Amino acid sequence: MADPMRIRANATGDEVEVKILMRHDMETGQRKDAAGKPIPAHFIKSLQAKWKDKVVLDANFGTAISKDPFLSFKFKGGAKGDKVTVTWVDSKGDTRTDEATIS
Repeated sequence: MADPMRIRANATGDEVEVKILMRHDMETGQRKDAAGKPIPAHFIKSLQAKWKDKVVLDANFGTAISKDPFLSFKFKGGAKGDKVTVTWVDSKGDTRTDEATIS
């Protein structure tokens, strides 16, 4: 399983800002190893963030995203103490889910 995501969620008024750092190599499939053999593609394909079982972000990624991607977004309606859950799925079918409490 992949390393945990670092998620920060802060409420200001009725708006919540979420910042996510995902640990993932994000291989494009275009690089070669020391022996000259191609390194297979392995990247995050989709990401979904939920608050109170409501999807607040649904994103599709591709090979153009850098290693250990950072993502920031805002949504309205969250309150301090609520949970934000983030799930990603990569090109090999691996998945990771982590959550943070809005502060």
